[in-house]
Amino acid sequence: MDQSSDSVQTRVLGILSGKSREDPFSVFAEARAEGPVLSIPHPMGSEDNQAWLVPHMDEALQVLKDKKGFTVDPSYIDADGVREQLTDSVDEEAPDTFFTGTSMLFMDGLDHRRLRSLVSKAFTLKYMESLRPRVQEIADELLDNVEADGEMDLVKDYAYPLPINVISEMLGVPEGDRAQIQTWSSAIAQGMGWGRQDPAVTKHLEQFGKYTKQLVESKRQAPGDDLISKLVTMEEEDDRLSESELISMITLLIFAGHETTSNLIATGAFELFDHPEELQALKNDRSLVPGAVEELLRFNGPSTAVGPRYATQDTEIAGQPIAKGDMVLVLVKSANRDEKKFTEAEDLKIQREIDRHLAFGQGLHMCLGAPLARIEGDVAFSTLFQRLPNLQLKYPREEITWSFVLSSQGLESLPVTFSFQ
Repeated sequence: MDQSSDSVQTRVLGILSGKSREDPFSVFAEARAEGPVLSIPHPMGSEDNQAWLVPHMDEALQVLKDKKGFTVDPSYIDADGVREQLTDSVDEEAPDTFFTGTSMLFMDGLDHRRLRSLVSKAFTLKYMESLRPRVQEIADELLDNVEADGEMDLVKDYAYPLPINVISEMLGVPEGDRAQIQTWSSAIAQGMGWGRQDPAVTKHLEQFGKYTKQLVESKRQAPGDDLISKLVTMEEEDDRLSESELISMITLLIFAGHETTSNLIATGAFELFDHPEELQALKNDRSLVPGAVEELLRFNGPSTAVGPRYATQDTEIAGQPIAKGDMVLVLVKSANRDEKKFTEAEDLKIQREIDRHLAFGQGLHMCLGAPLARIEGDVAFSTLFQRLPNLQLKYPREEITWSFVLSSQGLESLPVTFSFQ
């Protein structure tokens, strides 16, 4: 395919759908050069509404922080077709999940506030920090498992199991079930993109929902000291979670609680290998790790774009009229390299002072688990380079294969070698 014959907007959508293997950041740079708001082909094929791409930081913040002018709820402007293709194919008897049910992902206003307030009680910074010792134990256990081998797959042996074990313990998911959850999550993450959905995703969502429903029933019978047990019994002002909301919430917490952090650890490690001077600076001074995590999130974070927003009224973005019902796609990876906001934005600088990035979103729908992800990233990188200071890629970087995960690039495998000194 001759990429040069396509508009930059079409090429961006090709990247988001996983159909293009073009370097995303060069395309995003071209998108920013085109202007602050770009008209794009509607990803859902709507003939009634326009779709827009926002690649710069200021306009991205405008959209994400405007809780009156934009919504994540497609039903608000009669645009349920966004999920229609998937939900119509799911068995009507199957339990809801974060994508097919009443999830915070697709809610605003009082409903969103109610659901988020119920679960946010368990995601306080104080509680997240209390998990740090256990995160450290898990990181050390994972490296203990490969210590004698002199090599490992950094994705499969470290980046993936660390966060899934943390969130599973927090929620009360039995250890024996975690491998199956990994299988479902990976299949869902790799099977969905803009304008693209693998047929197998439906079956995985159904199985994930059924498992979660059974897990909830087991917690009702024998509650423990875990978040699922607390959600099952939690009430706030006599407003209990409905069955659909409960299962949708739990599947969201399980899925989002490890997929993005796994990507952060694996992709972040690769980027450090690719920037040896920055990696050496980090090895020399591990107090730089928290700042490095923020820079890695800015430079190549887990999400390319946040969920689409829909205009609830006629408005403007950077002078561009946006009609009620129009879809707006905020390209956070592009905004995080906005030349107007970051000096030498295309360079990785672990000591960069960052006021703000959009890796976790912004506004009402900012990632609830951001504090936990930061702690996991801090522990993961500190432990990795403390215990394995001579860690290096097993194969040349050109042989590392990128995969498509949740409208973003990810790594299925990252073989590394090391020796203990």
